[in-house]
Amino acid sequence: MGDRILIVDDEIEIADLIEVYLNSENYTVFKFYSAKEALTCINTTELDLAILDIMLPDIDGFTLCQKIRSKYTYPIIMLTAKDEETDKITGLTLGADDYITKPFRPLELIARVKSQLRRYKKYNPAHSENDEKDILTHSNLVMNVKTYECFLNEKPLILTPTEFSILHILLENKGCVISAEELFHRIWKDEYYSKSNNTITVHIRHLREKLNDTLNKPKYIKTIWGVGYKIEE
Repeated sequence: MGDRILIVDDEIEIADLIEVYLNSENYTVFKFYSAKEALTCINTTELDLAILDIMLPDIDGFTLCQKIRSKYTYPIIMLTAKDEETDKITGLTLGADDYITKPFRPLELIARVKSQLRRYKKYNPAHSENDEKDILTHSNLVMNVKTYECFLNEKPLILTPTEFSILHILLENKGCVISAEELFHRIWKDEYYSKSNNTITVHIRHLREKLNDTLNKPKYIKTIWGVGYKIEE
């Protein structure tokens, strides 16, 4: 059985089209036209990725994203009919890993799905084939790359796949400044990046909140203005 993907979109034609393309890639699809219908599946089915429309008739996609993220760490891709920065930032802040604007090319969505699943499998212990420990530390922060675990002050730190990837890159390159563009390309590979893209900024802000870090006196992620981000050695 292929990876299990949830689709929630009230536009029947779009949901059906996504299902056709995902099935052609041998994914197992769970498709719903409303959030309430999807909630039962979310709570009872082991999923690998969710594709959520923002504009749903009952519970909006943002709320559904929050409900998923409160329990699970699998990737979430948001669909938005409006190319509005506020929608994208809201989704990312609530724990989404990526977003795509309607109308979109189905093959682009498939490429995003594959990219997110690659990273999720790489860091998720259920999918990991390598049992060797790979521990990264900084101050009171401990990351186990192989078991996809992160601890702050010996307490579990719950991170989304994108947040984990950003923190992993920064910890691996302690003392080095990594630009937002480099982070973007290392995480999303061949996706288009522009300087107006706030994706990394939003994820960094979310990471800082979880690390109880501050912009002015950072203990972990330091902003080098006009250059990028780094974790001091």
